[in-house]
Amino acid sequence: MVHVLGSRILLRPTDPERSRVFYGEQLGLAVYREFATGPERGTVYFLGGGFLELSGRSDTPADTADPTTRLWLQVADVAAAHEELKDKGVEIVRPPVKEPWGLIEMWIADPDGTPIVLVEIPADHPLRYRPGI
Repeated sequence: MVHVLGSRILLRPTDPERSRVFYGEQLGLAVYREFATGPERGTVYFLGGGFLELSGRSDTPADTADPTTRLWLQVADVAAAHEELKDKGVEIVRPPVKEPWGLIEMWIADPDGTPIVLVEIPADHPLRYRPGI
C-alpha cells in the first residue's frame, strides 16, 4: 500500500515572477515556503489539503504542453470569489454557472493559460449532504 504523507502540484511557469504575482497577490494563496533566491526562486503555496509549487522555468506554457491539466479549487462562495478576482484584474474565462451536476463553477486561467476551476459545492449537493449517514 502506498502511504502518501503529503502532496503538491508542481508548475514550471514561463515567467516565475508573473506567476507569483498571480497566485500570491491576485488569488491570495498563502506562502508555505520559499527556497533558493532571486527571480528563479521556488515558492510553495498552501492549496487547501495540498500544496502548489512554482519552481524552475519552462519555455512552453502549460496549456500547450499538456492541455488536460486543470486546477480544481473548492471555495466557500464562488460569487464572492468572482467579484474579488474581477476587482483584482483577473480575467474571468467563464463567470459562475450552476452545472447540470449541481456544482457552481467559475473558470479562470493562470498567466501561462493553466485552466483553474473555482467550485462551490452547495449545502444540499450529494458531495456535502448524505441523508442517513
